[in-house]
Amino acid sequence: MIHTYSGTTIRFEVKYKNRTSIGISINSYGEIQVQAPKKIPDEKILQALEDRWELIQEKLTEIKNRLNGPQEKIYDNDESFLYLGENYPIKIIQDSNIMQDCVVFEEEKLHIYVKQLDEDKTKQALRRFYYQQCKDLVEKSISVYQSNFKTKPRSVRISDSKTNWGTCDSNMRLTFNWRLAMAPREVIDYVVVHEMCHMVHLNHDRSFWRLVGKIMPDYKEKENWLAYSNWKMTV
Repeated sequence: MIHTYSGTTIRFEVKYKNRTSIGISINSYGEIQVQAPKKIPDEKILQALEDRWELIQEKLTEIKNRLNGPQEKIYDNDESFLYLGENYPIKIIQDSNIMQDCVVFEEEKLHIYVKQLDEDKTKQALRRFYYQQCKDLVEKSISVYQSNFKTKPRSVRISDSKTNWGTCDSNMRLTFNWRLAMAPREVIDYVVVHEMCHMVHLNHDRSFWRLVGKIMPDYKEKENWLAYSNWKMTV
């Protein structure tokens, strides 16, 4: 079915079931499905869509952006970047007296101090900030969850991987993607737990997932956050 409201048209599928209320869901490809009671008038279905129109449009926009992949960033004041799961604007401050370009998070902004106004240098300063923040956050998380494991990581490294959020090799060396500093703390904790569990089970077998679930029962929610938000985690 197709419905137009407030100048916007959407296509949706209706499935009639033995239920008393109308449910609306949107899958990862932006397909809308309405689950409705049998014999309910079409007018009530359309009204339910209109009542949730704003939320539906927000979700469809988010899915479209995710499917389109990472968006190119503009390194100018008020452009927003993710940090610990929230978007914060940047404020670029030129100061020729500083020892090194750096980023300071304060007053709900990412203040970027640079010796000279240059897009590449601004970008490099942001990347260094995320690298250091990721290292600090990961090390703190390892300390918190270490009591669940008999062995300790031999080393912890931060990388620029294009394919993995984290890895653990057979020598118990852990590596984490610097972009994790853009994720919520609980998502960082999940990736840390995931890789630490590989110190016990190198493969993703049932024993591995049982251990992950024992330590973090809601780990699926964290996986979903990464799956649906990784397109936003860019500099």
